[in-house]
Order: sequence, then C-alpha cells, then structure tokens
Amino acid sequence: MELKRVVVTGLGAVTPLGNTVEETWANVIAGKSGAAPITHFDTSAFKTHFACEVKNLEVEKYIDKKEARKMDPYCQFALCAAVQAVEDSGMNLETEDLNRIGVVLGVGIGGMKTFEEEAGNYAVNGAQMGPRYSPLFVPKMIADIAAGHISIKYGFHGPNYITSSACASSTNAIADAFNLIRLGKANIIVSGGAEAAIVPSGLGGFNAMKALSTRNDEPEKASRPFSASRDGFIMGEGGVCLILEELEHAKARGAKIYAEMVGAGMSADAHHITASHPEGLGAKLVMMNALEDAGMKPEDIDYINVHGTSTHVGDISEAKAIKEVFGDHAYELNISSTKSMTGHLLGAAGAIEAMFSVLSVKNDIIPPTINHEEGDEDEELDYKLNFTFNQAQKRTVRAALSNTFGFGGHNACAIFKKYE
Repeated sequence: MELKRVVVTGLGAVTPLGNTVEETWANVIAGKSGAAPITHFDTSAFKTHFACEVKNLEVEKYIDKKEARKMDPYCQFALCAAVQAVEDSGMNLETEDLNRIGVVLGVGIGGMKTFEEEAGNYAVNGAQMGPRYSPLFVPKMIADIAAGHISIKYGFHGPNYITSSACASSTNAIADAFNLIRLGKANIIVSGGAEAAIVPSGLGGFNAMKALSTRNDEPEKASRPFSASRDGFIMGEGGVCLILEELEHAKARGAKIYAEMVGAGMSADAHHITASHPEGLGAKLVMMNALEDAGMKPEDIDYINVHGTSTHVGDISEAKAIKEVFGDHAYELNISSTKSMTGHLLGAAGAIEAMFSVLSVKNDIIPPTINHEEGDEDEELDYKLNFTFNQAQKRTVRAALSNTFGFGGHNACAIFKKYE
C-alpha cells in the first residue's frame, strides 16, 4: 500500500505569547517571555508565584457566551485555536465530505479547574447540604470533551478522540492524525492540544515535586534551559491546532501549504515515573524512529525544537541523545527550547512546538533559547552545539524535528520539512 503524503494547511493558537498564531510567532522570534505573576488565584502560600498564563483572551470572539460557560478553560483554549485553524485553512465546509474530517487532540490532564472547584464545593458544603454537583461537572471535566466540542461545532464525523501521554500528549495526537491520513482513513484532521493546569492543585503538586522554578523576583528570566543556574520549569497553558491534510486533497482545493509532515516516532524510557533516562536512551530511540519513518538521514535535519524544560537531568540527557543520533551533524544544526519563552504547556507542549517547527521551516528562521547567561560544567552540555542562545537566527530550514517527553517515560517526535 502506498502511503499518502500529509501537509499542514492551517494553524491556530492561544498561548502565553499571544492569542493568535501571528502574535505568538512574532513574540517567540523576538525572544519575549510569557512569564509573569499568576493572576488566576492567590499564590502567597506557594513556593512559586508565577507562570505563563494566557492573557486577555476574548473567548466570545470564537465561542457563543452561553456555550463557553459549559466549558473548562482548557476546552475553551482548544476550541478557540480550532476555529482559527479551520478559518486559516480556507476549507469550504459546504463542499467538503464531513465524514472524512476528524479531530485528534492531545490533552494531558483535562478540566483540572472544574474538578478542583466541584470537589472544593463538596468539601465545604457536602456534610451539611449533601452532594450538590453541577450537571455539567463531568462533561466539563473529562479530557476528551474538547475534541467532541470541535466536531459538534463543525459537524466533523471522522475519527474523533484524544491522546493522553503527559507532556507527549499532543505530539502523539499529531502522529496519530498523520498516520490516519496517510493510511487513507481521513482527508483532513484537526490536531494539536490544549491544557489549563495553572490552578492551586497543579502549582502545589509540581512544587511538591520540586519541579518548578522559584525565581519569583525575575519570572521572565526563570526558564533557562541549558544554563547552569536553571532551577526547574515554568507552568504554561493554552491551545494550539494544526490542520493536517492529504496532499492531493489540499492541492485540489488550492490550499496554501505551510510544510509537509514526513515522519513521527514514539518510544518509552522504561526507567522512572518522572525522570528521563540519564543516558537519553528513550530520547535517542524516538528520534531514530522518526528519522526512519520519514526515510531521512540525520544530516537532513536543520533544526530541533527540543523538549528542553530547564531541568538538570532532562536537559543533559536530551543533549546527550542528540549528539549520539546526529554525530558530527549535531554541530551543524540549530537547537532551541521555546519553553524558555512559553513555559511548559504540559499536554499542549507538543502542539505549540510543532507549530514553531512548521513556521521555522516556512520562514527560515530559528526561535531562540532565551535567558542563557552562563555555561554548565557538565561535559554533556557541549557548548559547541548551537543552542541558538538569546537571539533568533536566520538560516535555511529544510526540515525540523520536534521532541516531547512525558512523565511515565513517554517520548514522541514529529518531523516537518519544506513542501516540494
């Protein structure tokens, strides 16, 4: 069976750097941080007081006010991004076969705010008044409902589900969408991811693990991947959607094409529930799997958007894996961690980083890794590697690889290249 080719024909984004693709891309190229003091709730009792929140989103531009009340913030982010992406794709829903359009999203946690509020109400009032849960509690909370809302809005009857693999969730979703299309199971799939975990239990849980930066005096400088003074990641939130489409279908309708998706890889560290393998074995395997799937050689890649969370073990193991997979070419390609600006969007990390990879291929520019002030003494952080520190770099980007690694040892990788 000959596999079909898959291209990206639309993008939509609600992120800590902007509520559109254009604003987000402009700010990431400018090296702007989305970190600031948390406004969602009082953080005075917490060790960390800042995060990368979505700011000033006008939800009613995309979703009816009455309908928006039925959605957790993570679902609102997903639907706002999907509306943008569908519009950007230019597809004519009057002429499309809606049975051949699907939705596959990645969501790591789901309606955390909804769950926390409902459980809190019961804890306070349950003993006196009995359980008084909202009838919307379950449909607002469950992680799959964002994909359901998108399909309902547009009448998409194709494959519809979410993947949940922690921080690899939306890369797994994009990989699934890619495979469904190239196997001929759909013409178009809305894919990507969403997350909204900046709530007290989210912040408190990650603080208890000592996973978060506590650089409260300088939030915008707190995420510093591959720097000696890094002290943890920053929580982020948002939603990003990509329109993946079968090439001949896209050409027939005259769609603009951002890039071609050519490969995806998956692997497991099989090592620890939260820590990446110190030798980068899973990271090495997932990149090799993606290259093999794409039929590409290591030297075909010009840019890697790394997982790069700004944790010691994670940064070092990923750098080690890149050197092992790419050999001498590791010193010729660009590497950057956009989490230094967006924070870590958890289940949506793969989606926003896939979008940045696509736009790098489209525009021949590499986003920077900001906040680098000093090197690390660990020999694995070989500073002959081009981490694209502090300033975006223009170069021809023939192909870009995007890494995401999640708690549980889940690894996923996607490759995009220039459409020819």
